[in-house]
Amino acid sequence: MYCNNAIKLNPLKMKKNMGTADRIIRVIIAAIVAVLYFTGTITGTLGIVLLVLAGVFVLTSLVSFCPLYAPFGFSTCSVKEK
Repeated sequence: MYCNNAIKLNPLKMKKNMGTADRIIRVIIAAIVAVLYFTGTITGTLGIVLLVLAGVFVLTSLVSFCPLYAPFGFSTCSVKEK
């Protein structure tokens, strides 16, 4: 049965807004935080918060999209010259 009042959800359209250098830097920072956490250098609440942030860095690097860049129109992608 079809409902006329159904809400139509548009799929999220995420344009890439992260360049290669930005992605590499984020992965390096995430790796450093992970090593520091798992070696016991950073511990407690700060360690957990930084580890979660490192996970977000890796995730955003994999999809080449940073949600914090979008509202400000910020992009680190290189512009192709025609």
